Amino acid sequence: MHADAFLAAAETLPVADLDALTEGRGLVVVAPHPDDESLGCGGLIAEACARGRAVRLVIVSDGCGSHTHSALYPPLRLRALREEETLEAVAALGLAPADVTFLRLPDAGVPSAGPVAQAAAEAVLAAVRESDAGAVCVTWAHDPHCDHQAAAAIVRLAQPQLGATKAFAYPVWGWTLPQGTEVGPPPVGYRVDVGAHVAAKARAVAAHRSQTTDLISDDPTGFRLAPEMIARFLGPYEIFVAMPADAA
Repeated sequence: MHADAFLAAAETLPVADLDALTEGRGLVVVAPHPDDESLGCGGLIAEACARGRAVRLVIVSDGCGSHTHSALYPPLRLRALREEETLEAVAALGLAPADVTFLRLPDAGVPSAGPVAQAAAEAVLAAVRESDAGAVCVTWAHDPHCDHQAAAAIVRLAQPQLGATKAFAYPVWGWTLPQGTEVGPPPVGYRVDVGAHVAAKARAVAAHRSQTTDLISDDPTGFRLAPEMIARFLGPYEIFVAMPADAA
C-alpha cells in the first residue's frame, strides 16, 4: 500500500478508548528524540496519567542533532536543554521526572541492531516490567528519519519478550513521505480520542522551545518544527497502528 493511502486509511481507523491499547494496564512510550513523545503520544500519555495508570517514557537519542552549528549550545549543553524541555513537557501531561529514561544514544546514529540496540531493547523491557504495561508505542518504521526507524527496530527486538504486551506505531514524519512510497499492508489499529487533552498537549509541544522557537539563535541551519506540522498533531485524535508480533 502506498504511504498516502495508508495514512488516509489510518485517519479512519476505529475510535477507541485507552483500554483498547492497554487493556487497563500501564503504558510505555518510546520516542526517538525529545519532542516526539509530545507530538505523537501527548494526549495518550495525558489520558493514562489522568486515569492513574503507570506510564514510562523512554527517550532514545540525545537530541544533539537539531543544532549542530551552534556555539551557544554545544552538544552537552544542548542535550541538557532538551532533557529539561522534555521534563517540562511531560509535566504538562501529568508525568513525573522519575518516569522518564534518557538513553542518550547519538542523534542521527541510533543503531537498529547490535549490542547497543539490544541494550536499548532491554531498557524498553525494563520500563514494561516497571509499569506492567499493556502497550508499548513507538514511532512508525516508515517515518523518513533514521532514528525513528531505529526506535521501531529496537521495539521489534524487544517484541519476542513482550508477552501479552502489545506494540503500536505512531507516525510523526510519515506525513512527509512522497506519494507512491510503498509501506506494506493497510493499517490495523485505533484512533484514540484525546480531545480532552489537546490544551495540555499544546503546552507540552510548546515546552520544546529549542524545536519550536528561535531560542537557539546562532545556527541558521538548526531544526525548527513548522507551525503547520505542529497543527497536524493538535487535533482530537492520535493514531496507533498495530505492530504484529509475528512480523518482529
